[in-house]
Amino acid sequence: MTEKNLLAELASHLFSCSDEHTGRTPSERELAEHFSVSRGQIREALAILEAMRIVERRAKSGIYLTRHQASVEALALFARAGLPLDPVQIYEAVELRKIHEIKAAELACSRATEENYERLREILRESEEKIAAGESIHKQDKEFHLEIVRATKNSVFHQVCSLYYVMGEGRLPIYFSDPERSRRSHADHLQIFDALLRRDGNLAQALMSAHLQGAESYWKGLIESREADEAEASRLQDA
Repeated sequence: MTEKNLLAELASHLFSCSDEHTGRTPSERELAEHFSVSRGQIREALAILEAMRIVERRAKSGIYLTRHQASVEALALFARAGLPLDPVQIYEAVELRKIHEIKAAELACSRATEENYERLREILRESEEKIAAGESIHKQDKEFHLEIVRATKNSVFHQVCSLYYVMGEGRLPIYFSDPERSRRSHADHLQIFDALLRRDGNLAQALMSAHLQGAESYWKGLIESREADEAEASRLQDA
């Protein structure tokens, strides 16, 4: 089992078998037996999960989940493992993504190469074909935004922004299942691309900000809907 697979499967297993009240998980020995790996491998995986603030190892006590303190990397790992993510956490990540991608649009205006521009043109052509066929552009949307981040020539920046898309990849196909949303998004992409071509950093930032407002509003609406459902369920329970 690779380290990447062990991390995802271990995280999923810890959430499924931890104590509901205390958050305590099985021991290193029990985990090693469950995954048929050495305790050393489990210990190394737990060290990574602890750095991600997913678990806390307490001396002479055991291993405990700390999910609500999890890092962005941890949330991406949860998504890969198929664990349900808190909509509030995703909304906060989308908010942070917006800040990063607005800056990326500005930087790309001064750093983008012809190779970046050609890749963006290719993505836009693919989007047009998908829209004409009545298909979702969720894949092209992700590629368009990450290519702009890649154009900043900052690899760490790209790694961070990629995590946001890992977290939301289960929701993107749903978001773009509305053909009109795909068309509006593509129209925005064309305007952003034109600003990048003109190397107009201020315009690119403004267009990116307006474009990402839609995703931010979408997640805010999901949260408000969930809160309303929970309030109604609580009212009915108390009735």
